[in-house]
Amino acid sequence: MQKLAYFILTVTFLTSCSSSKSVTTPAEPEVPMVITESRVEIPQTVITETEKVETTISKPEEAVEIAVYNNEPEEFVEVEIIDEVSNFSHDAFDSILKKYVSKEGNVNYSGIKSNWGSLRAYIASLGQSLPTATWSQEEKLSYWMNAYNAMTIDLILRNYPLKSIKDIKDPWDQRFWKLGDKWYNLNEIEHGILRKMGDARIHFGINCASFSCPPLLNEAFTPTKVDAQLEMLSRKFINDPSRNTITSDRVEVSKIFTWFAKDFKTDGSLIDFLDRYSTTSISDNAKVRYRDYDWTLNK
Repeated sequence: MQKLAYFILTVTFLTSCSSSKSVTTPAEPEVPMVITESRVEIPQTVITETEKVETTISKPEEAVEIAVYNNEPEEFVEVEIIDEVSNFSHDAFDSILKKYVSKEGNVNYSGIKSNWGSLRAYIASLGQSLPTATWSQEEKLSYWMNAYNAMTIDLILRNYPLKSIKDIKDPWDQRFWKLGDKWYNLNEIEHGILRKMGDARIHFGINCASFSCPPLLNEAFTPTKVDAQLEMLSRKFINDPSRNTITSDRVEVSKIFTWFAKDFKTDGSLIDFLDRYSTTSISDNAKVRYRDYDWTLNK
């Protein structure tokens, strides 16, 4: 009887051992980054509560075939994914503008090209935090004007050196920039988004990389300062004798005021708008003429 009990215990122990298995959890597959035609797409990553997410733009391994656009920047920098609207910062673009744009609005494109990766990383970060319905008017204005200006600089660098933005075929229709799930061009941002926000001052905030444009501000727009920044830019541009000439009975102004005439007449006439910022009082009967536009690169 004792031998039988010993035999049963032995069989039970061996059966238990043979049924146990060593479980190895497979490593999480790496998420590759794909670069095609200078467009940077950052894949989405599944996030757990305890997981810290970092998205890094880096050169792909040799096994990945790359389609490289001419003059593509060689260095890529880390891009932080922004989860909270209040945490989104335009500091990276602000640093670029302060370093490479003069107070007069002249742009050192060669300098920015030497640090192109930082500009591209900023544009990529915009794509991770699109404005939502909860954003304030100031947050949306800052976001989209900075986006427009950053993309314009990027467009110039893709074709640099050149003498004018008009040397590029259909410059405002080029869709090189992906924000969220959509590819954008400059026309869509200006006419489909910014102008629909109902603030004519945006025309003094966005820059077309040309001399006759309102000069590029050498700092980024921010929600807390954007209203004051647009007021300053409006006053500065309208009273700039190299771009507008204003007397009490005659004004000769930029073609911006005829191209976007509807925007400047929402609260009265064009004269009413100009008189709001002009240091010279303008007669209601003043004659208006428009200057030729100089598309020379603003460098």
